[in-house]
Amino acid sequence: MARVVSPFVILAFVFFVTAVTSNGPLQDFCVADLKSPVLVNGYPCKHPSSVSANDFYFGGLHLMGNTSNPFGSKVTPVYVTQLPGLNTLGIALARVDFAPWGINPPHTHPRATEIMTVLEGSLEVGFITSNPENRHITRVLCKGDVFVFPVNLVHYQRNNGNTNAIAISALSSQNPGVNPIANVIFGAKPDIAPDILAKTFQTTDEDVCNLQKKF
Repeated sequence: MARVVSPFVILAFVFFVTAVTSNGPLQDFCVADLKSPVLVNGYPCKHPSSVSANDFYFGGLHLMGNTSNPFGSKVTPVYVTQLPGLNTLGIALARVDFAPWGINPPHTHPRATEIMTVLEGSLEVGFITSNPENRHITRVLCKGDVFVFPVNLVHYQRNNGNTNAIAISALSSQNPGVNPIANVIFGAKPDIAPDILAKTFQTTDEDVCNLQKKF
């Protein structure tokens, strides 16, 4: 004879599964202890009694970043390493400055979606969908416009004007990470064998070696 499972047992099981899989906060905050030797997925918490207002504060986003570099751009991050109070909250911020015709070169954020708004100037932005479509989705943004870059897709920005441009980005992780495509490929340590990259990009070993020297 089949045994009937009590509805109360089923209800208790549902509550148990919900409790153990919940991603909700279990305390008011978890300010990152950046000096702790403990290795976890993220940062361990400082003791609440040692937390101060400075743990939730960052100053400096009003300052222009130094764009005197080959790309003509500068990212000023406000991630958990700059603002420990972001730990476990799943958000971050960044200011991006562009010299005239400067670029924020193609890159990915492996742990975050990015939403960007233009404060000054005009930007050409875009991202590429995953293989095999590899669709290039792009448009020009003006002051006040907003654009979103889905998590882990290759994307970029370019100032398409003769004046400086400024943008602010919000990201869906306190530690979004960044993988600049050229740096990852040509700046790997140790180097990826030139013949592998030459065959990948349908070029010569000499061209690859020259690119590796730049990164």
